[in-house]
Amino acid sequence: MIYRLLALNIDGTLLQSNGKLHKSTKEAVEYVQEKGIYVTLVTSRNFSSAKKVAKALKLDSILVTHRGAYISDTLNEPVLARRIPEEITFEIVRFLESFQCQIRIVHEKYSLANKLKLNNNLLAKTIVNSGDPLFYPQQFVDSVSDTIMEDPTSPPNIEVYFEENRDASDARKAIVSMFSEVDVSQKDDYRLDIVPQGASKLNGLLYLGEKLGIKRNEMVAIGDSIDDLELIDGVGLGVAMGNSPVELKQAADWITRSNNQQGVGYMVKEHFRKQQPIEFLKKMKIIK
Repeated sequence: MIYRLLALNIDGTLLQSNGKLHKSTKEAVEYVQEKGIYVTLVTSRNFSSAKKVAKALKLDSILVTHRGAYISDTLNEPVLARRIPEEITFEIVRFLESFQCQIRIVHEKYSLANKLKLNNNLLAKTIVNSGDPLFYPQQFVDSVSDTIMEDPTSPPNIEVYFEENRDASDARKAIVSMFSEVDVSQKDDYRLDIVPQGASKLNGLLYLGEKLGIKRNEMVAIGDSIDDLELIDGVGLGVAMGNSPVELKQAADWITRSNNQQGVGYMVKEHFRKQQPIEFLKKMKIIK
């Protein structure tokens, strides 16, 4: 099979545990681009944060961000922007405020979160090291619901970080049963991602594929977490990082090394070196 698009998750895939890009990963992305393969990022991160990573990789691509809810290569002219309605955003926030959690309204231009002293040190570190660029405004308030009551917002997604994993599970079940307007993904034991109904990493990538004229069986996707499962299972070649959970590895067509062992670079060298450049394949009339 000839592949024409490479979709990459960011955290745990492109980035090492220290949050940095390895030189070999940058070289691998450049190598794939030189073969004429479209490289994009498919991530739960907000657009500004993903754009920062894309810049470091020298990518000038349309990015699938906010877990598929915001697809764009610029901040002000999205290709697709799905949003949670203002009234539903308010109702969900009011419900979540009954839990011990941090609620983060994630707009493409800013974030709004409640002030919360986190007892879970690992969780606190995860939130602080979100990778948001300096020019991405972040506001912390005493009450998110009071703030958005005065100034309503319709965000692409809401991130929720819980102190207790049982609360995360209970909240997810309740939101799914109460709000048909959204989809909820449990990224890990302590975090929920809430997006507009129908938004997902896979649907976002398929939408981009339609725009580019690339079929799903011509796509390669590399991911590392359980929220990449649908994506990995839904493209032509699904690749799980070595640091992925068992469920993702079982669903994948290929398993590469971990993010700290430059798994993206290893996969690219092992697979794409066998594929001729896209322009050559077109010239030989092997593909259109």
